[in-house]
Amino acid sequence: MKRIRIMISSLLFLSLLIVTTSCSSKTSNDQFDASRIINVISREDGSGTRGAFIDLLGIEFKKNNGATKDMTTKEAIIAKQTDVMMINIAGDKYAIGYISLGSLNNTIKAVPINGVIPSAENIKNGNYLITRPFNIATQGEPDGLEKDFIDFILSADGQKIISQSYINIADNAIPYQANKPSGKIVVAGSSSIAPIMEKLKEVYLQQNPNAAIEIQQSDSSAGMNGVIEGTCDIGMASRELKNSELSELTPIRIALDGIVIIVNNDNPIITLTTEQVRSIFTGEIETWSEVQ
Repeated sequence: MKRIRIMISSLLFLSLLIVTTSCSSKTSNDQFDASRIINVISREDGSGTRGAFIDLLGIEFKKNNGATKDMTTKEAIIAKQTDVMMINIAGDKYAIGYISLGSLNNTIKAVPINGVIPSAENIKNGNYLITRPFNIATQGEPDGLEKDFIDFILSADGQKIISQSYINIADNAIPYQANKPSGKIVVAGSSSIAPIMEKLKEVYLQQNPNAAIEIQQSDSSAGMNGVIEGTCDIGMASRELKNSELSELTPIRIALDGIVIIVNNDNPIITLTTEQVRSIFTGEIETWSEVQ
């Protein structure tokens, strides 16, 4: 009798173990309701990332008179900075958004586009097509500390720092020679460029301790306007400069970047086409089941 009880207890334990194991082995796909509405998250007007994104994906409609209209769905949630976008996506299983490749981390999932993984290599070889330039801009020819910092960014030392997160534009750049200028400059604009600019600033100041550099993070348009209005010395734009800006500013390309389509880590989506991305952000595709 005692042996029978032991056998029954063992069988019950094994049954519970099997049930527990089967429950814990569910994939994210089992827990993902594809019939749910896609929560579109976009950047704010003035964001260089948004400007480049809607241009590259054909979300910006060009009228016959030359004017443009942003066709991003009115249902889109607006994230005013890159980190806000990432936090929103990480906390919403049914959301989709976009960020700079250099900002990507493991809190979110990058979606391959047309089957191509967003990577520095695929951007360089032309396989990944959603790319844009990183520009800085000054009013007139830079001099003093302003010029020296720009020289550092474009040097082999600066480009090496950039290549850790983005695609450098000067493989044959010469090493930087510290001139130890003094004074202070303000660099303002794109929240996509600001993180790498902070890294460049840190290394530059180690070699030039008499200099002071303030980085102000906002968006590309604010950065360009800041230079024009004289509230900053160097502007950062994660897009090409507009004609109205080019008439007053001197742009300098410092890197290339990919714009990455991001979703929650629990989203089972494997890849999207550029057409599907366009349709999601214009509101033509509304649920995840339409792209499964």
